[in-house]
Amino acid sequence: MTESPTSTASTTSTAGLGDRTRTLLRNALEAYGDSPRAAGWLRHHLDRLDEPLRLAIAGKVKAGKSTLLNALVGEEIAATDAGECTRVVTWYQDGPSPRILLHPMQGPPRQLRTRRSERGGLVVDLDGADPATVDRLTVDWPSSGLRSTSLIDTPGIASTSVDTSARASRFLSSDEAPSEADAVLYLMRHLHSADARFLESFHDRHVARATPVSTIAVLSRADEIGAGRLDALSSARRIAGRYRTDEKIAALCQTVVAVAGLVALAGRTMRQDEYLALRALAALPPEVTDALLLSADRFVTPPDSLVDRLGTGVPESATRRLLLTRLGVYGIRTAIAALRDHAPDAARLSAELVAASGLDDLREVLATQFGERRELLKARSALLAVELVVQREPRPAGARLATEVERLVASAHEFAELRLLAALRSRSVPLPAEAREEAERLVGGNGSRLPARLGLPDDVDAATRRQVVVEALGRWRRRAANPVSDRATVDACAVVVRSCEGMLATIAAT
Repeated sequence: MTESPTSTASTTSTAGLGDRTRTLLRNALEAYGDSPRAAGWLRHHLDRLDEPLRLAIAGKVKAGKSTLLNALVGEEIAATDAGECTRVVTWYQDGPSPRILLHPMQGPPRQLRTRRSERGGLVVDLDGADPATVDRLTVDWPSSGLRSTSLIDTPGIASTSVDTSARASRFLSSDEAPSEADAVLYLMRHLHSADARFLESFHDRHVARATPVSTIAVLSRADEIGAGRLDALSSARRIAGRYRTDEKIAALCQTVVAVAGLVALAGRTMRQDEYLALRALAALPPEVTDALLLSADRFVTPPDSLVDRLGTGVPESATRRLLLTRLGVYGIRTAIAALRDHAPDAARLSAELVAASGLDDLREVLATQFGERRELLKARSALLAVELVVQREPRPAGARLATEVERLVASAHEFAELRLLAALRSRSVPLPAEAREEAERLVGGNGSRLPARLGLPDDVDAATRRQVVVEALGRWRRRAANPVSDRATVDACAVVVRSCEGMLATIAAT
């Protein structure tokens, strides 16, 4: 899901930020070594700096959280029905072998039985435990998709169960402690008022807390927006594009991506019998499949006039129902079109479905916006941990630590870029649209790697990169020196200039 750290060419020293954060945590551990609770909390966050990124998947009930999680991993390990497990916060992390641990509110964790369903998916059974007494589940699963990022499936926001909804809110935006997630993937069918309220509650103006850069919004059932038509995802992408240009939404999340989660999962877990059933449907005349797919009910139980035209070899009703559950109308139409056009085998069909789902777009966004900012997001979580200790256990050493946190936040250019990105997206810096877009890109709004900041392909030579940076540096220095520029613009220019200077240093060092 993410690129390796060596592929990142940040304009500032992310290693420097990580080292300074570790030093701060060690200083805090020394100051609070006599407090078991504080020392345990700080040690936990020191270890957390070296762990995979923690990405929480949130959204209202039926937003498709578990389905998208399964699609990202490439295996059916998260329950997608409305069972008791969906009421519990569940962590999915890479491990040498499958294992499920239940962590109760009180008492030690205990291991649950690991078994698979008939279709090969993981079955999680709470073994009689009341979900209200369970703090979390942790699922270890050997997967390359979980090595760089641990995924956290949360209960539905705005659930009819007050306790279930409150549990998700506490985990993601508690007033008592910072979230255990480094970043959030927020799923929605469309922007409902409940979605906006949650996104607003998850953010505040403190730079080290949740910012638009730590949240990505996903139109997670994009195929339903276009009523299952072949152009459904195109329609959903246009809506996502409109959301991205909305000032209120831009102030709450990094970007908005459209994904048909059901189709993505089907593509990544396609079985041979499903492929054969789809191929049989693709062999029918187009006018027959068009009539069959006018609605979901018609596809499963066609009228007698249509049954006579299906002929032999067509999947029976139970199989068609399964295809509908697995792919939806949009996925079936997409699969049939691909099979008739250029998908000669199951592997190619799977790839076509994944491409048509928008999953690749999301994975690219996760890599550029979260993967490349791993050190920054981890540092932010660590600083919040120190702040919490200082607030809960005031002492002279704590006051000094609070000052160290403030200095680190103020001096680290990574946080300055974060502040500017938030200001640019909320339109609080009075820049023309073109200049604002360039500023966002130069400070890492499209990704922190050098080519993304410059808007250039990866294979462009160093001389071209240097020329582009020098030209941008000149423009932003002139804008800063313009006597009519206000204070907010001058401060924004200073951040962009420093980012450009850092890029020049990076180019010179390579």
